Amino acid sequence: MPLHAITEVYGEAGLRERFSLELLEFPADDRRQLEEALELAARLHADDRRVREPYLNHLLRVAIRIIRYYGIRDVDVLTAALLHDAVEDHPAELAGLDAGLGHQALADAAVAELARRFNPRMAELVRSVTNPEYDPERDKHEQYRAHVADNLERDPWARVIKISDFTDNGVGVIHTTYDKARSSAIKYRPLVPKLRELVGRPDTPLSVAAKDHILDQLDLAEERFAAILDG
Repeated sequence: MPLHAITEVYGEAGLRERFSLELLEFPADDRRQLEEALELAARLHADDRRVREPYLNHLLRVAIRIIRYYGIRDVDVLTAALLHDAVEDHPAELAGLDAGLGHQALADAAVAELARRFNPRMAELVRSVTNPEYDPERDKHEQYRAHVADNLERDPWARVIKISDFTDNGVGVIHTTYDKARSSAIKYRPLVPKLRELVGRPDTPLSVAAKDHILDQLDLAEERFAAILDG
């Protein structure tokens, strides 16, 4: 069953159950790390919502997609997938610091806390997919796309996380309100060509089958963006 269908029918409980079933294939130590990451993500995002659903649903889908459809068993990549928005959305809570500190200081401290809890590689993966503080004088969407392109150029494993995140937002754009779908389509549509190019690169650590699946998903996302924006 597609991940958004699981969400619609069974909600968070269904996604948690699907994630638990995926973890049966992992060694015990890897399972413990991923369960710890899920517990931390659930705590940090406990009050967060994505319009119609708990925010944790998005994080679970991103991680499950990487396991099931991309064939990735790298525990650091999957841990980072579960926590890919933690530094961006909850740096103070994660780092245990006053929220009044500067943005960069909080982000650095939150990344350091992830490195302490898990390991430096995992923490740097999260940093690579964390949006910076934007210049209010410049277009926010343009800055987002430039940041994504720059970071994914230098970090092939971060591409795997961002592509799953993008797929969840892009293909899943129909599973939200019209206003949210339209704003998402405006934000994400111009990024599709860059993601296609990155997916096709030899250093992107995915199988041919996974890359073909992703390219099909990007085509579907673009079709949905066009339907929303072009009528």
